[in-house]
Amino acid sequence: MAELTRADLGIWLINLDRDRARLAAMHQQLDAMGLAYTRFAAIDGTAQADTLMPRVDAAAYARNMGQAVSAGHMGCYASHVAVWEQVAQAPQPVALILEDDVVFHDDFLESLDAALAGAAAWDTLRFNCIRAKWPVCQGHLGRYRLNAYIGPFTGNATYLVKRDVAGRLAAGFWPQTRAHDHEMNRFFHHDFRQFGLEPFSSHVDDGGVSTITGTGFDRVRKFPWYRRLPHYRLKAANYFRRAWWLARNGFLRRRLG
Repeated sequence: MAELTRADLGIWLINLDRDRARLAAMHQQLDAMGLAYTRFAAIDGTAQADTLMPRVDAAAYARNMGQAVSAGHMGCYASHVAVWEQVAQAPQPVALILEDDVVFHDDFLESLDAALAGAAAWDTLRFNCIRAKWPVCQGHLGRYRLNAYIGPFTGNATYLVKRDVAGRLAAGFWPQTRAHDHEMNRFFHHDFRQFGLEPFSSHVDDGGVSTITGTGFDRVRKFPWYRRLPHYRLKAANYFRRAWWLARNGFLRRRLG
């Protein structure tokens, strides 16, 4: 893929209809950077539970995540996949996907331009994280490190995805058996290059009130430790699966100048 610029970029902002203050804050930030976007009306997991639940393997979710699936996680998962379906039909070759609680750092546009210029090196690329463990530097895009990750790499608030990859992932992400970012962390299963650009140029600030986990995580109901043993075994195994995929594809060594 040739170098890309912002002219090749589509931007989708995922926002629930009721979260008007978040939309206003995001609009202000994006407008200040001169970034036009398409708003995607986020799927409300509570309101659409009857539609979403048949698309969830609840037993697998409980085993994989150590907790029961929540309405928030269903809505988040379905929203990202639905956006990918739109991206796959869009004219732009790459998309920036945003959740509505992002705070952009002063260097975000610099990092975005560096990422687009180096688009041949990645399939999805995150500008933020919740966790980003055991990074393996592939080299630099501008002044930023392009990292693969052997450990958990989660958080989907700000990321790039290529159009063809979005279409392929959208077709292969059902049924839901994990939270969305955890499923993306199984790049070894879906066979795509998931990297991060560090130092990260955005972060999340939801004011302690999440549409997924509630206020102060009050909607999170993890199982007792003994019921989470399958979850822990899978977490450990996934370290090896990620490392094996990265090694097999040559990503456990520096690749860029």
